Order: sequence, then C-alpha cells, then structure tokens
Amino acid sequence: MTAGAARTDPAQERLRRWRLVLGGDAADGTGCALSGRDAAMDGALTALYGKGEKPRRGRERSAGLGASAPSVARWLGDIRTYFPSSVVQIMQRDAIDRLGLATLLLEPEMMEAVEADVHLVGTLLSLNKAMPETTKETARAVVRKVVEDLEKRLATRTRATLTGALDRSARINRPRHHDIDWNRTIAANLKHYLPAYRTVVPERLIGYGRASRSTQKDVILCVDQSGSMAASVVYASVFAAVLASMRTISTRLVVFDTAVVDLTDQLDDPVDVLFGTQLGGGTDINRALAYCQSQIARPAQTVVVLISDLYEGGIRNEMLKRVSAMKASGVQFVTLLALSDEGAPAYDREHAAALAALGTPAFACTPDLFPEVMAAAIEKRPLPVPEAG
Repeated sequence: MTAGAARTDPAQERLRRWRLVLGGDAADGTGCALSGRDAAMDGALTALYGKGEKPRRGRERSAGLGASAPSVARWLGDIRTYFPSSVVQIMQRDAIDRLGLATLLLEPEMMEAVEADVHLVGTLLSLNKAMPETTKETARAVVRKVVEDLEKRLATRTRATLTGALDRSARINRPRHHDIDWNRTIAANLKHYLPAYRTVVPERLIGYGRASRSTQKDVILCVDQSGSMAASVVYASVFAAVLASMRTISTRLVVFDTAVVDLTDQLDDPVDVLFGTQLGGGTDINRALAYCQSQIARPAQTVVVLISDLYEGGIRNEMLKRVSAMKASGVQFVTLLALSDEGAPAYDREHAAALAALGTPAFACTPDLFPEVMAAAIEKRPLPVPEAG
C-alpha cells in the first residue's frame, strides 16, 4: 500500500493506523497487511512493546531487543528514522525501563546511537560508577550536548530575569540624579501634579542603586540526588552554573543523599558537576540543611532552594526546626518538589504540609518557571506557585 493510496482511501488509512496500534494479532480484526516502511515501523514497535503472555503469529510482538548491543544500536537507528525526536525519547525511556537495557548503555556503539535528552543523562549518571573507560568519554560527550542545549535554552532568560530582580531589590529613595528611575518616580508622585504648571512636583524620588561590583545575593541550591530526582539534578546543575556566571550572585551547589557533597568549586563546568553526583541511595535532608545553614554568612541576603521529594530518612523534627530557624534569621527559603518538565513526583505530603505551615509552600517547578521563582525570592515577594492540578 502506498502513501498516495492511503491518502485517497480514508477507510484503509484508518485500518492501517489501527493495525500499527494493535500489533497484528490474528484477532485484531483489521485484516490489514503492512509492507515497506510501515512494516519496518511495526517491527521497531514490536521489539519494544510486543512482549506478551501469548506468542503471536506473523511479525510476533514478542521479539524483544535481546541482550546484544549491536542489535539495540540498530533498533535505535531505526526508531530515529521512523519517528520524530520526541517519540524517540519516549521509546528509549520505555526500552530502558521495560527491557532492562540500562547496562547496554555502557557500550560505546550504543552511546553513539541514542537520542540524547535529560532522562538519558539521568540514566548515564546512575551508571557512572560502573561505566568502563572505553565508554566514559562518549558518555561525557552525550551529557555535554544535552547540557549545552539546556544552557542555550535557559541561560539568557535566567540572567535577564534575575538581573532585573537584583536591580529592583537595590532601589533607593535618595538616588543621585543620573540614578533616578523616572517612570516609577512619576507614577509614585502623580497626586502632586500641578495643572497650572503642567508638571509633577515629586516629593519622593525612586532610583536604582549604583551598579555594584560586589555580591548582592547569596544563593544555595540544595539538591536531593536520590534516584527519583535525576531530571531535577540535571536542571539544577545547569541553573547553578548559570547563576555562578553572574557576578552579583554568589552561588553554592550542594547535593545529598545520606551524605552531603559540596560541588561549588566545579560550577564552571556543569558536566563535571553532573559526573560528581551519584544518583540513588537514601536521603538525609536534615544533614544537608545543617551543612547549608553553616554556610550562611548574610541571612537577609540569602536564598536557600531545597529541591527534594521530601522523603526524609534523617530527623524530621530537626529538619523543620532548621527551616524555621533559617526563615527567622531572614533567609528566603524555597522548597521545590521537582525541577523538571514532568510535574510533581511522588512526595511526602506530611512533610510538604509541615513546610507550608512554616510559610514555605512545596511545589513542583518547571525549568521555564524557575527564573521567576528565583526573582520573587530575591525581591522577597510571594512565590509564583502553580495552581494545583
């Protein structure tokens, strides 16, 4: 059946699509045979989604991908040929989860064939310690490509948003002439308009503080590196590197499971940061916050961002006391259940409610929203918490 024939026969096209969905079982009821590109697409789908309890006839949807790295590499090439990039990434993820292919990602030929995305980076990081030397350089190249793509997408807007927030937070009411913000000054003094003179006589001047070479804000990103937080670790590392590149923000990146690791000295290269993490293991939020608390020198100028699903393996009450103490000292404390595009993961609702009672709502944050969240924290205004659901 040609593509032209499919377009001229809507009924046959519907059968073709149902045949691809149902997989060719004798009982699927389509009676539709596939050939050419359609048959190749069906084969790629069969290899991944065809494992069932009963063997099937014809192009059996129980072929699987086997344990051969070359055959998986060929399959990866096939799906990139037949499906768009967004679908390829989903199929790769499903293959890793459904067919246990994580260990095959340790093969160099596999690394060269995969479609790189945040989730693949998370898988590679979880395999980091087991990765042979022959694969590490290729894996780093894959991770670097994803990181560079993310930086291009996120860096410019993040810097612009936070620079504006820093400028606004530095406004002064007795500015020098060339530092006056005339738009805000006029708006604040409209009630002093003199019709006879057609002018505003300002009683209060509003202006920006002089551009400072010194650090205006301290930001500490405290990131849970348990396995469920893989995408958040990737995004947090990229954002940490972007923030660290801003002269007026002092940035510290702390990752934790049951141990705490400070990766601040590696922020000039987020790839090094990512390979310095170790996904998996337990969680001790209290210990991580204790370390972060010890690094705070200017509470009123500090923003602490905890990124965690809040499943605490440490001392819960101590964790809450630390958050309360930091807030009482003037620290702006932000709790993100995730920093990713997937929304909120499974999380400890009791801990989330306890933090909310302290004035720190816990919510999932997309990478696109993160600059706005940080800007609000810097300006000490309410956070843009997404509506539930």
